[in-house]
Amino acid sequence: MTRHLHPQVDAQASSWVSLQTPSRSLPFPGRKITCMDARINPFKQLAHIIRHGVCFFFTLKDALRSLIISQRFLGTREITVYHHTGCGMVTFRGPELKRLVKWASPGDDACAAQVDVIDFLEFKDLEESVRDDVKFLKESPLSVEGTRITGWIQHLETGEHTRVI
Repeated sequence: MTRHLHPQVDAQASSWVSLQTPSRSLPFPGRKITCMDARINPFKQLAHIIRHGVCFFFTLKDALRSLIISQRFLGTREITVYHHTGCGMVTFRGPELKRLVKWASPGDDACAAQVDVIDFLEFKDLEESVRDDVKFLKESPLSVEGTRITGWIQHLETGEHTRVI
């Protein structure tokens, strides 16, 4: 089975390499924060990508480290935050997931203790989560003043993008 996968991986890797630039002086100042969902292909747009498992409030705090580096060393002055339809984060609730993890590891007190302190940061409203992310970045004193920050939803069913803010 993996024999069939290698040619695809090689072709994708070759395609990816062709998009890279050897210079530290990058030709575009934009950064795009997007989900790590495999259905999203952020490389179709000119931007450097910061991908995270869930792109909303907490994850943006984590992504802020990458944005600080990008803004200070690479001159980023535009940030686009992308969320997408069909996001798995709207399909569950934290307490349900915690019960599932504990059920899969009965009697494992260390596992139970660790999963109990995780906030899975699920959300119900896609547009509201985009607004929250943009607000967080705009209000952060670590964002360079004058940075243009917008929020978008990618509709995976159609490939269209809708600007939220």
